[in-house]
Amino acid sequence: MRRKHSLTASATVIAAALAGCASAPTAAPPAVPDRAVITAAPGSLDGVYEAGVPGSYSGITSFASVTGTTPNVALYYSGWWEKFQAAFAATAWSHGTYTFVQLQPAVPLETIVRGWSDAYLRSYAAAVKAFGHPVILSFAHEMNGGWYPWGAGHVKPAVFIAAWRHVVQVFRAEGATNVTWVWTVNAVNAVNAAGSPPSQWWPGSAWVNWVGVDGYYYRAADTFQSVFGGTISEIREFTSAPVLLSETAAGPSPRAAGQVTGLFAGIRTDHLLGLVWFDQAQDQPPYHLDWHLADDPQALAAFRAAAKAGT
Repeated sequence: MRRKHSLTASATVIAAALAGCASAPTAAPPAVPDRAVITAAPGSLDGVYEAGVPGSYSGITSFASVTGTTPNVALYYSGWWEKFQAAFAATAWSHGTYTFVQLQPAVPLETIVRGWSDAYLRSYAAAVKAFGHPVILSFAHEMNGGWYPWGAGHVKPAVFIAAWRHVVQVFRAEGATNVTWVWTVNAVNAVNAAGSPPSQWWPGSAWVNWVGVDGYYYRAADTFQSVFGGTISEIREFTSAPVLLSETAAGPSPRAAGQVTGLFAGIRTDHLLGLVWFDQAQDQPPYHLDWHLADDPQALAAFRAAAKAGT
């Protein structure tokens, strides 16, 4: 979703610094044991993003109470140079929940390729390794859209691919084999038609465990097919990796309850891993929508019923 999170670097400066970046390396990644990847059955993941994480777990506890579910994925966004939030991850793990971190680079991607962030990445990898339990990580999400400085129109796909591979390789070299890597794209549809095809940004199957797709029901007319269908079909053309709806929600409308029901049905039909609900009222340009389930009793009831029934 566009401009959800503030960045600490100027998009203009980053875009300028990236003007002549090198092509992606072709080196093979270090071998990783199979235990590195979380084994999740289709429809088994019900996650959430709540305001206040990772400083507090209370929002996730409240979401569990309101929805009658037990979220097993807790998402938070990590600015560049921020440490891995091991205390939050430990709390999540004690609730039977995986921690999912979206790493947001606030430096030019070309500098990551050159190794200028390696000390930070090694430190982060060491902390994840020391945690010892499975962690879901992503890097530079929604790169096929143009709203982040690491995305389309600011960075060439080859540079993103090189940066992605470099980040993964540093973690693997440090022995952080408890990471499941999620390559996260934005759904391409009538509402979010800008950007470039996800396939241009694909780092290769050796570097990715799961695919994440971010997509929202902005309009009353939106359906699972109109929001996600085209993107999932395209993804299936170049990878069979498991797919997680890594950010989703339905905005307020008379059809929101039906959209929630259709969301779970679509996950089941397409054999997706599950979803992460973006449970926050957003009042940032260009979107001013309330995605908070508790504020829509009918959508909440649909979510409770669908989650209880399973996907």
